[in-house]
Amino acid sequence: MVLALPRGGVPVGYEVARELGLALDVLVVRKLGVPGEEELALGAVAGSGVVVVNAEIARAFGIRQEQMNAMVARERMEIARREALYRGGRAPLNAAGRTAIVVDDGLATGSTMMAAVRSLRPVAARLVVAVPVGSRGACEELRREADVVCLQTPEPFHAVGEFYGEFRQMSDAEVRDLLAEAGRGAE
Repeated sequence: MVLALPRGGVPVGYEVARELGLALDVLVVRKLGVPGEEELALGAVAGSGVVVVNAEIARAFGIRQEQMNAMVARERMEIARREALYRGGRAPLNAAGRTAIVVDDGLATGSTMMAAVRSLRPVAARLVVAVPVGSRGACEELRREADVVCLQTPEPFHAVGEFYGEFRQMSDAEVRDLLAEAGRGAE
């Protein structure tokens, strides 16, 4: 099965699933951004409840536990909203005992992918992370948790978007359309 991290991972996951003839679903994970600097990843939260936090960044920015709890609660609500929106009432694919290929459009810090991988670790038979591009550090860190296929690890690496000719924000409707087109395959 292919599990794509929305939104940017969905078009990549769609192509991987189509090429391999596998079922496609989303695995909604949300980045926890540093307050006031939301693009800087403090960590991430998965729908399963797994939370990954970069302790160094939390200390450097003086993030208190009550702030972290509030951010996690907000993102869990957004995860539930997006899961319902993207699946349209369909149950998520069951990864128990299966190989899960987890796809995104790239890895900068790797925190969202790490939360995704750790949320699947207790159930999946095998985990494969697949991305077109990633920072060397994020790819190496994830290799401790899963098999990693990262086609490019350019140096220097500043942002995923710099390695795409077109890197626009995909809409929720486009995510739903690609999932519907993929037909999600047979479970």
